[in-house]
Amino acid sequence: MKLLAKDIIVAYGHPNIKATHKTTFEVTKDTYLTPKGDCIIGIRADKALSDLSDKLKNALKRRDAIVKLKLKVDDIEDEVTAYGNPRLILSSKKDAVVRKSDYICERTLAIKADKAAVDIDRKLVEKLRRGKKLILEIAVFSRSS
Repeated sequence: MKLLAKDIIVAYGHPNIKATHKTTFEVTKDTYLTPKGDCIIGIRADKALSDLSDKLKNALKRRDAIVKLKLKVDDIEDEVTAYGNPRLILSSKKDAVVRKSDYICERTLAIKADKAAVDIDRKLVEKLRRGKKLILEIAVFSRSS
């Protein structure tokens, strides 16, 4: 695999973070979180999809794009593998959503992920409930060399 592009989104936890959604997880620029937001793992994000670099967006739209997402809170890390797609829109000015399905809309960062909010390390989620800072590293690789 060859690294094509990287970017980082910084967001923050909130007491209402549940991280119980079975098919997605999301970070948002919103400054609040209601108890209904069971897919949201971070708020007050410094970037949404529209803010990501053009290099990263182009890499995400490759047919052979493999997306490695690293979630870090303090000393706890979790990793998610997902895929890009030429149909990705990547235009949301508010959110970034990673999906287990292959559904694509303007909020979709990556599809066919091996984890959703419910699958994320519970120690990491507990720290997010305490308002800790989340570092979401996005790295896009090409399957071909």
